[in-house]
Amino acid sequence: MRSRRTIPVLCTALATVLLGVSAQLSGANCSELKIFGSRVTKMIVAELGPQFERASGYTPVVVADVAAVMKRRIESDEPFDLAVLVDFQTDELIKSGRLVAETRTDVMKTGIGVAVKRGAPRPDIGTVDAFTRTLLDAKSITYLKEGASTIYLDRLFARLGIAEALRAKTVKPDTESVSERVAQGEVELGIIVIPNILSVPGAELVGPLPPEIQSYIVFTAAVSAKSPNQQAARDLIKFITSPDAMPVLKAKGMEPG
Repeated sequence: MRSRRTIPVLCTALATVLLGVSAQLSGANCSELKIFGSRVTKMIVAELGPQFERASGYTPVVVADVAAVMKRRIESDEPFDLAVLVDFQTDELIKSGRLVAETRTDVMKTGIGVAVKRGAPRPDIGTVDAFTRTLLDAKSITYLKEGASTIYLDRLFARLGIAEALRAKTVKPDTESVSERVAQGEVELGIIVIPNILSVPGAELVGPLPPEIQSYIVFTAAVSAKSPNQQAARDLIKFITSPDAMPVLKAKGMEPG
């Protein structure tokens, strides 16, 4: 967590980023800025949101679920101001006219990791062969039913020739509960984007997938075409992609987009 003594420095930098925000928005006249995203978005905004609010007068509020679920909510015309979804999902929503194309910004990216319950033995996943053996030896594994990494993992397991062997012992939850299930001892191994693992105290990151089979998930922001707060949403994108926000992204297991 950022120390108190760094806050004034960061707020000064934020004020510079937000020069376009009018002064009358600050102080008590706060408006809500509704953000649709997944857990990674919620993690970042929880850390940076208060600083943005102090500088802009807008309170960022993240509505979070699996990115595919949030995309469907946008397609059902639920109102929001800013979306931070997986890159191809954002692109599809831009094509359908729901997001403003010129605001499209790759915000952050992260790799896929393996989780075990905190304190449990850490299996070997250092090479592709070791990772494959670990999955085959595990009593149970879990990854999302339709998460950002799901399509890739399904194809990877088929390519490694282990899809059938894993099927009977694989749990695919509808919600972002992979790391929680591992932390509670319900499942032995969890496979999900690294920030999700780091966000659950009872789960422990074994490590990222081996470099030869790693896949990076890119999270891309864009402003709602129907938002009444488009300028504030643009300012938030600028802030979370500014150099001052980078230490927060890295601390949460992400990299700049």
